[in-house]
Amino acid sequence: MSDATDRTADRPRTGQAGADKAAAEETSAAARASRTFLVVVDETEELHVALRYACRRARGTGGRVALLYVIEPSEYQHWMAVGEIMREERRQEAEELLKTLSELVHKCSGQIPVLYVREGHRQDELLKLIDEEPSISILVLGAGIGKEGPGPLITYLVTKAAAKLRVPITIVPGNLTDDQIVALTPDAGPDPDPKQAG
Repeated sequence: MSDATDRTADRPRTGQAGADKAAAEETSAAARASRTFLVVVDETEELHVALRYACRRARGTGGRVALLYVIEPSEYQHWMAVGEIMREERRQEAEELLKTLSELVHKCSGQIPVLYVREGHRQDELLKLIDEEPSISILVLGAGIGKEGPGPLITYLVTKAAAKLRVPITIVPGNLTDDQIVALTPDAGPDPDPKQAG
């Protein structure tokens, strides 16, 4: 009988404990795969620091990057034809910029980013998007380093909208070097060789 007991002990255990562990591992893997790092696209220098950080975090955690570009309302909206032309020009600019940034994100993170183009006020559209898209799990913003402060979006989010957010904000100092970003994101490993990535 002790022989039978020994052989039974060697068998993998199944049942509720095994099922719970398998479900937890599956949930953890799904959470990592669905982790989305949202970066707001603008014309600031610190965008590139935030984007690089988000790409490396996504690569290191098995997540992906999402890019949000908000087309702000034109001051010429009262002249319908002029406003419409300007709106169309801004949309084309947004698409061109997002295409360029998408290629960069793909090279750096290994994933094609999710793209969002919205019209309205940047802070309002950002909050709406985060509410509407459950896959967005982290907002990554680059902080300005000039006398003006970290930037109007960060200032607004931290002082007036923090209670409205359902995701954490990662604020990346705009003066970080590439080496510093690599040191902060060791789980991403070495950067891909640009010759092989492109």
